[in-house]
Amino acid sequence: MRNFSLYLFLAPAVILTIIFKYVPMYGSIIAFKDFSPMKGILGSNWVGFEHFIRFLSSPNFYEIFMNTLKLSFYGLILGFPVPIILALMLNQVRRKSIKKNMQLILYAPNFISVVVITGMLFIFLSPNGAVNSILGFFMNKPISFMTEPEYFMSVYIISGIWQGAGWASIIYIAALANVDPSLHEAATIDGASLLRRIWHIDLPALKPVMAVLFILAAGGIMAIGFEKAYLMQTTMNITASEIIPTYVYKIGLQAGDYAYSTAIGLFNSVINVIMLVIVNVIVKRLNEGEGLY
Repeated sequence: MRNFSLYLFLAPAVILTIIFKYVPMYGSIIAFKDFSPMKGILGSNWVGFEHFIRFLSSPNFYEIFMNTLKLSFYGLILGFPVPIILALMLNQVRRKSIKKNMQLILYAPNFISVVVITGMLFIFLSPNGAVNSILGFFMNKPISFMTEPEYFMSVYIISGIWQGAGWASIIYIAALANVDPSLHEAATIDGASLLRRIWHIDLPALKPVMAVLFILAAGGIMAIGFEKAYLMQTTMNITASEIIPTYVYKIGLQAGDYAYSTAIGLFNSVINVIMLVIVNVIVKRLNEGEGLY
């Protein structure tokens, strides 16, 4: 009862989590049934793992699975260090006015709609766009970035890093704010260079935060959003842009095969949970027993 007020503050988050995260888990039963909207979830017949087998044995399973894994994996590996580097760079800016303006510029892309971002990509990367106008000085033929499959992954990942890196650096900037300035002053007096101070003072302070965020990012490695991939998708680049979320959207909402699409989504979630457990164990061993849980 002494902590009643604290539990009261926590209650809305717990209630929302139960309603929007745990209650919908009941719908996962559809993945094991021949679901019919007329019969409902309980009235539909059980089919076991039929939908999972159907997906794993489908001709395009390997292509869809590998596209999802590549986009997520390379996005994590290439995108994870960028917010850390930005935070370390911003931490070295001493003039508050310049620092605030730089943060505003870096954070702004996060608030641009995915639809607008995709539209900008089609405009700038079109054969007559700004990028091809610059490349025209070095190449005779324009590159169709948005239709050729080999460029889809690069455009997707680079644009994602540009959009989210600044906003993702906020947590690291907050962690660096807790570093005692006297440590840098003492290191400077001892003759330590800027890189030495960053390596021995700033990075150790970021280490716990980096471990937790990396585990969470790796745990959601297959939980890539479908909006951007779907908007960037064309008939020409579909071999590289078709991923599990876009496939689920087409099968579930467009084709109306709810049971099959639920099975695919559940398969995707199981992969995420397995990755979360594995990465957490690895990080705990490398980080002196400190992990997500």
